[in-house]
Amino acid sequence: MDAAKAPPHERTRFAWWHASHPTFAGITGFFAGMLFVTALPGAFVGFLRLLFSYDTAEQLFPFVLLALALPIFLLVKRKTRRFAQFMFVGMVVTALVVLGVTSLVLYFMVDA
Repeated sequence: MDAAKAPPHERTRFAWWHASHPTFAGITGFFAGMLFVTALPGAFVGFLRLLFSYDTAEQLFPFVLLALALPIFLLVKRKTRRFAQFMFVGMVVTALVVLGVTSLVLYFMVDA
């Protein structure tokens, strides 16, 4: 439905979505980065296992690194730069938390 032809109550219902609120790009970018680090590799390996044998899927898994082109492209474009900066922050923080928790769990398992 065209925004100009929509009734007034429908035009204002989602008006907040397009507002340039200063925290909108930060919050959505951060959580997009978290999902990018956690869900994308898992979904990619699941998709590969559905289509190929285990050995072939294992050989094709490094191609998930090509997905890093998306945040880099977003960082280059001026309009999406703020979103991409927070996406990188979300990716780095998530990776650090996962590595930190993994190292603590392994430390306590080996120590016990």
